[in-house]
Amino acid sequence: MVLRLPPFQPLPAPDPAQPLLELALAQLHPTQLCVGLAEVRSRQRDFGEESSQERRSYLLSKPVPLARSAKGEVWMIDRHHRLRALLELEPAARAFGYVVLEVASEDPKLVLEELQLRGWLYLHDGRGVGPMLPAALPPNLLGLQDDPFRSLVWKLKKEGVIAAAPLIPFHEFRWGAWLRSRSLPPFSSLHLEPALPAARTLARSRSAAHLAGWQGPS
Repeated sequence: MVLRLPPFQPLPAPDPAQPLLELALAQLHPTQLCVGLAEVRSRQRDFGEESSQERRSYLLSKPVPLARSAKGEVWMIDRHHRLRALLELEPAARAFGYVVLEVASEDPKLVLEELQLRGWLYLHDGRGVGPMLPAALPPNLLGLQDDPFRSLVWKLKKEGVIAAAPLIPFHEFRWGAWLRSRSLPPFSSLHLEPALPAARTLARSRSAAHLAGWQGPS
């Protein structure tokens, strides 16, 4: 199974000469339908071990690329896992971002159309079904579904079985779609262990060599 996504434009890096925007997480609109809850829970544990100053420094080092409408509404194009984790811990939390797309319209539909043209939307749900219409996107981070296969790929990356590919949008979801087409024991985001041995073997196999981040046999 190949996850067929539209061509994409690379996300611009933040301009060091431009100040970052400080935003309430609750006002950010997602650009994907789901996350892997295993990664969300892991990031929550990390946040729980940080002081408020350490957390602020971390968030400043990981600014969120944003699209903004003429009305001032903002859509986040990355960082969904870490900010979902933080929002659950602290509903009034704030983060930092930079605008990569200004849309001269107040209509959210037009903003989503511009994002879709650039390949900056992920419109498959937590079961891998899609693409859905952009209108299916939840209004905030708390509405994101859980995709256990996204969690499984996060774990495989954490173990070094799969390499990062930061220039490829939705890299982990592409791997998740491929693993979803294979035979794995039943598992969930919070109980990945039943599927991990088979997933490791599959991810190292030659049949996965077409996927970015393939490492080959260990």
